[in-house]
Amino acid sequence: MIESIDRVVNAIGGFLYRPYIVPLFLLAAGLYFTIRTGLIQFRLFGESIRVVKEKPKEKGSISSFGALMVSTASRVGTGNIVGVSTAICLGGFGAVFWMWVVALVGGASAFIESALAQVYKKRDADGSSYGGPSYYMEQALHQRWLGVVFAVVLILTYVVGFNMLAAYNLQDAFGGFSFYVKGRTPYIIGAILAVLFALCVLGGGKRLTNVTGVLVPVMGLLYIVMSLVVVFMNIKIFPSVIANIFRDAFNFKAAFSGFTGSCIMWGIKRGLYSNEAGMGSAPNVAATAHVSHPVKQGLIQTFGVFTDTLVICTCTAFIILFGGVPDASLNGIQLTQAALESEIGPAGGGFVAVAIFLFAFSSIIGNYYYGEANIRFITPRPWALTLY
Repeated sequence: MIESIDRVVNAIGGFLYRPYIVPLFLLAAGLYFTIRTGLIQFRLFGESIRVVKEKPKEKGSISSFGALMVSTASRVGTGNIVGVSTAICLGGFGAVFWMWVVALVGGASAFIESALAQVYKKRDADGSSYGGPSYYMEQALHQRWLGVVFAVVLILTYVVGFNMLAAYNLQDAFGGFSFYVKGRTPYIIGAILAVLFALCVLGGGKRLTNVTGVLVPVMGLLYIVMSLVVVFMNIKIFPSVIANIFRDAFNFKAAFSGFTGSCIMWGIKRGLYSNEAGMGSAPNVAATAHVSHPVKQGLIQTFGVFTDTLVICTCTAFIILFGGVPDASLNGIQLTQAALESEIGPAGGGFVAVAIFLFAFSSIIGNYYYGEANIRFITPRPWALTLY
């Protein structure tokens, strides 16, 4: 059974990624929206920071900040550590630059999809809002069937695929510790994760925003501080690291001679996977915010894309590049742990394990909410949400 599923997934993934259909299409969409909106992600960047502070007029409503924290909780996940590490291992220093480019361009896609979610959102009897791509496919395009297809694919992608990946990466971060027993520890970690997750989601959307409103800023700040410590410990090599990033990024002869494994392709793929710009996920929570104008929520989600890639992903890249690569055979989470351990000692591995736990846990919470919104679109029956 598992082998059959694996073959189907690999066949579909191979079709979409070998011709680079998905990454290049998302990048092209970002460029199109950037031009059509007159570089809105740059022109109104200051405004995107200001509107985060805006309070909802209705008491008890989800604020723009709360919606940003739920979407950022999903964005800032294991891809920010494991994905960046993989991109550097397979694409080199230059992959970091192309991740930055994807974030700058993808900000326009995030703006469009989240502003549309506000325009076409619906309201519950209790005054709360809900919506997302499925809803504006139905209302703006008058194609409910397309919305249902999107909802099903999103549920399978986030609730099944991404949550499984987050949970796997979470337990894998503890693989180097003495207490880890391969056939037993993953089940214990999974059980703890399930209990903590249940305590959060059974409280409803308001509790989700309360949890992520604390968890996301705290974990993000701690991670930024640790990366700055590594940079300052190696400040003498700062110019050479930055130079290597830009030199490798524009080494087009090497890149296009093997485009599949080039820094450009790995930077684009991992950047899009990390910030989710244009993937239709963040609009599901963007629709829940109470803002005075749809554009404000679009700007807030643009800010979320920048925070995810230009800040958090860059932190991981700097930990690896400034900390050195102690063992060329390492990849993924183990590479980040080893790089930090080489700088601050054994505590580095523990810090990354805790960070990946918080990142993965926040992702699972955010992904859950995306699935719930799309279950509601497919069917309003209460038993469906209970079963979900």
